[in-house]
Amino acid sequence: MTGTEQVAAPEEPGAAPLKVESPIREAWRMFLRNGSAIAGLVLLIGVILVTFIGPQVYPVDPFEIVWAPLTPPGVDASIPFGTDYLGRDVLAGIIHGGRATLAVGASAAILTVLIGIVVGALAGFYGGFVDEILMRLTEFFQVLPPLLFAMVLVALFTPTLTTVAVAIGVVSWTQTARLTRAEFLKLKQLEYVTAARAIGSRNGRIIWRVILPNALPPLIVSATLIIGVAILFEAGLSFLGLSDPNVMSWGLMIGSSRSYIIDSWWAVTLPGAAIFITVLSVSLIGDGLNDALNPKLRER
Repeated sequence: MTGTEQVAAPEEPGAAPLKVESPIREAWRMFLRNGSAIAGLVLLIGVILVTFIGPQVYPVDPFEIVWAPLTPPGVDASIPFGTDYLGRDVLAGIIHGGRATLAVGASAAILTVLIGIVVGALAGFYGGFVDEILMRLTEFFQVLPPLLFAMVLVALFTPTLTTVAVAIGVVSWTQTARLTRAEFLKLKQLEYVTAARAIGSRNGRIIWRVILPNALPPLIVSATLIIGVAILFEAGLSFLGLSDPNVMSWGLMIGSSRSYIIDSWWAVTLPGAAIFITVLSVSLIGDGLNDALNPKLRER
């Protein structure tokens, strides 16, 4: 018996059997008790609704010139957020640009997690020569400046949303790999892994069906936070002009209007506020998941 196991008290005769709450239900209950995490979830749902339903409610082409350039907000009800230096509707740009920004952020986060989990799982499970090779590869990518490396990758290929997502994923997986490796090194020594070996389970099944499900809680938290990092990466690349110029995004709006920030602060500030709110909401959700999935933090 390990130090964390507790002996259940004997039930009294005739008493109702004790109900053991499942870990998922308990984690969800703890998440709902976290006010900041709920606020982040509400903010993120609002951003997603505005991004995906907004074009039907506000059907304005973000590249269409609708009014005089550099018109401030509030001048006309048809352009509530004003126009940029070309006369394009800033509100339409925010609504349509969120779709590209969120899509790239989510896709890059998924690719980051997949690469990191595969590398970390193989290194932590097999150890020895495999661990040495994969960790040296991880260190090679870790010492490269992520933003500069992503810029080089995007510049070498056609600057599309797919290229940007792949570039972000390729430069951002090292932290996930190290976290996965640490979890596998800890879990592969436990009794249930030894039992799986004893019944003849193959290594592939032990890695993906036995150890990985038990290593997921910290990886889920890490994946949530990676989404925010990927959104900032996409905004930075778009700001530098290393994204698809034919697809509106929040970073593209900020980058194209940066020379006019004094004359049209709204064209830069409002897309920046959209990025800030989105990343903040994802960070709050990540913190809430960390508190809910980490048993040591549930007593706080």
